[in-house]
Amino acid sequence: MIMNHQVIYFIAVVLILISCSVKKKDMNENVSSMAIKEDSIIPKTGYADVNGLTMYYEIYGEGKPLVLIHGGGSTIQTSFGRIIPELSKHRQVIGVELQAHGRTSDRSADLTFEQDADDVAMLLKNLKILKADFLGFSNGGMTTLQIAMRHPQLVDNIIVGSALYKRSGVPPEFWEFMKKATIDYMPQQYKDAFLKVSSNPQGLQTMHDKCAKRMAEFKDWKEAQLKSITAKTLLIIGDADLMTPEHAVEMYRLIPNCQLAILPGGHGKYLGEITTLSNQDDWQPLAIPLIKEFLGKKE
Repeated sequence: MIMNHQVIYFIAVVLILISCSVKKKDMNENVSSMAIKEDSIIPKTGYADVNGLTMYYEIYGEGKPLVLIHGGGSTIQTSFGRIIPELSKHRQVIGVELQAHGRTSDRSADLTFEQDADDVAMLLKNLKILKADFLGFSNGGMTTLQIAMRHPQLVDNIIVGSALYKRSGVPPEFWEFMKKATIDYMPQQYKDAFLKVSSNPQGLQTMHDKCAKRMAEFKDWKEAQLKSITAKTLLIIGDADLMTPEHAVEMYRLIPNCQLAILPGGHGKYLGEITTLSNQDDWQPLAIPLIKEFLGKKE
């Protein structure tokens, strides 16, 4: 059980630079074996007009809404395909795809976490959802924090995976990498997933460039912003994640009603994120029981 304001360390701290620089052999894993059983349940799908976007969403299951917000360069399935079947057993799971990602259109503006938060809020208004829980991974975790800060009336609980709020939360090499990032370094699984679902293949390069620009130009958020979050919060990172455990502890101490779990593995391994998978098809992501307990669903 995760106790409030108790940090859980499972194994010693190891650091990796960035998931986008995974080794070639990892990037060439059999994607079909990693497609993670997301097709075992069929979602309701739709598009909504949102702040100038045509925004794609999927809805699984029934119950209290749980909104999933994917990582940078990703789709609903690449971030969450492994956990949707389990989470949707007792929840209405709503997966969204953000500006320029997957099946959602683009606009003539740079990506920002603030705008992503406003887009998700508008989508929920269109779907007549007044309050929800949120689970965001990586860039999606940062969007989730912005939703909690900008739209607190929409938020009950938030689960924030592998996010940061200032540049010191990752090694300096990361920022140098982002200045020079090219699509050649983008994991093949992300490229394949985008091209599989998008009606605009040329949008892949645009999406990559906008994601890279957002991170290269990222400016620290203020501590007061995190202190303003009123939602019950669960922070999760891997012990070999991009962001440092020290940064996660710093965030945990700033957010008033916060719990923190540090789990074995790299960036998103605890969720079964697609770039972290091997051929262990029966392996269950470690975060599932933590998420269920945090959200109040006991086995």
